[in-house]
Amino acid sequence: MTALDHDARDRVYAECARAISEAGSERESLFLARLALLLFEQVGDEARCRVALAQALDGLPVPSLSAGG
Repeated sequence: MTALDHDARDRVYAECARAISEAGSERESLFLARLALLLFEQVGDEARCRVALAQALDGLPVPSLSAGG
């Protein structure tokens, strides 16, 4: 498996953030779950998907009231 380079990672992150905004707060969780499932299907390895889920949760910050600007 190849990793995204820094620039590609930034572009994909920005597109993901845009898509989350487009989905709206009411559908954000549904969008993210659907995206994850589609990406898990691309990975095709349950163990790697479970590791990714654990890594995503590890150190996940609690939202701050000041973070919204």
